[in-house]
Amino acid sequence: MKNIWILTEERPKETVIQLILDRVAVDHDFSIVTSDIRIVPIFKDGLFTFLYKVEGVSSSDFGEVYLKLASGNSSFVDFLVFIQEGEPTQEDVPLYAIEETKTDDSESRNTGVYQRCSKFVYVDFFYPGITKIMLYNLSVPQKEEPTETNIFGMRMLKTMEVEVMGKVYEKEFEPFTSLEELAEAKNSMRMPPAGNVAIRIEILPNEVRVSGRLFKSDGLTHDPNIGALTAISQCIRKWEQEKDLVITEHGLEQRHVENANNKFTQIAQKLDIKLEGLTLPEVVPHAEYWHYENSQEKTATILLHVMLVGYSEAQVIYSNHGGTERSYFIDKENNPVVIEKYQEGMREAYKQGDKGLIIHIPDVIVYDPTKNEIINVEGKKYSTRKVGIEDLKNYDYIEENLITPSYKPDRIVRTVAVFGSKKTEIEEPELSFLLNEDGLVVLGENAPGVFKEALDRVLATQNV
Repeated sequence: MKNIWILTEERPKETVIQLILDRVAVDHDFSIVTSDIRIVPIFKDGLFTFLYKVEGVSSSDFGEVYLKLASGNSSFVDFLVFIQEGEPTQEDVPLYAIEETKTDDSESRNTGVYQRCSKFVYVDFFYPGITKIMLYNLSVPQKEEPTETNIFGMRMLKTMEVEVMGKVYEKEFEPFTSLEELAEAKNSMRMPPAGNVAIRIEILPNEVRVSGRLFKSDGLTHDPNIGALTAISQCIRKWEQEKDLVITEHGLEQRHVENANNKFTQIAQKLDIKLEGLTLPEVVPHAEYWHYENSQEKTATILLHVMLVGYSEAQVIYSNHGGTERSYFIDKENNPVVIEKYQEGMREAYKQGDKGLIIHIPDVIVYDPTKNEIINVEGKKYSTRKVGIEDLKNYDYIEENLITPSYKPDRIVRTVAVFGSKKTEIEEPELSFLLNEDGLVVLGENAPGVFKEALDRVLATQNV
């Protein structure tokens, strides 16, 4: 019997799984009943199998719903969804490519739209014709009126045949119908603050020129503009395949692109995008879009997160698993709070480059209500555990200014969770959670009690 397989680089959320199942039910006329959805890590012979199952789902049209961590070889959407009997391989074609964001216009215009666009451009090279979905899983109130950036971004997504779920406005956004309409819409948007480069489209007899800055942090790393410019470029190529497509005012020098092999250069080669005044290197296209995740620290922190939520009274009140999207901080009143990048009142100093003012945030913040205890967890690979131990010294600001005022805990614990190695015991007292390469979970002597409680319960439940 076929199963539903969801490959993801994120910590899978029950709400998103429900939305995916709802969509599968509509598209495939499946009868699906869900009740108290819970994500369960699968253990066998006492070892984690690096596979998760979704409990609380029943259907006569498929067997189980499985989740497995995957990562992209370059740009990667948050979820690939397959319906088939066995575990997906590179030869299998997914039914859906889904990008999820919690960010609305009210928080960030660029991150909520542009920064995601390049993912849909890239996935199209590998799986043309599959259903692409931009899913807004908002925890904060949606802005009543969309911004110009939002409207333009949404219309580009529609032009790229990406469906939008989770955002509801009275006016339905329509795709652009011509290059001239795309250019007119972008060029009529208000100018950015002084010092920024406006994205503008100029249609000439022999070329189409698009201005936009790509330089940041001494390299080709301007993510929002990479997303915006690659999406604009794909839309341009929808109607114009012959003319040169040139990015101007990008701010880059030749040295910045000599050895670049990132999502922009991969996309630029596919869409024949040129950078004015520079020569882009020939890059070797990635043969495969994704691979199963088996090396990063998030393999351990996501397992810990899932175990705590599913098998203890603990609450995970913040998470940022190995560079995936940062969650909100959930305060004691269950309100979502955005954690700023910089300390209060230091925005301008931070923007000017004073990185000593950043707020150091644990990868996972856990609240154990049974002990009124906060557990701040830093995730690392086993090989970099010493760095993680050093990072534990940096949490004073967030504990004093955010965590303690809200939760007033009796105790705050700082600890490190690691993935990797063949180790079967923990030596450093600062380490409390080890997931080794064989799937063995080891707890340290100083591991919080709720860690042991969750592990004991999951093992007992599965009789292993």
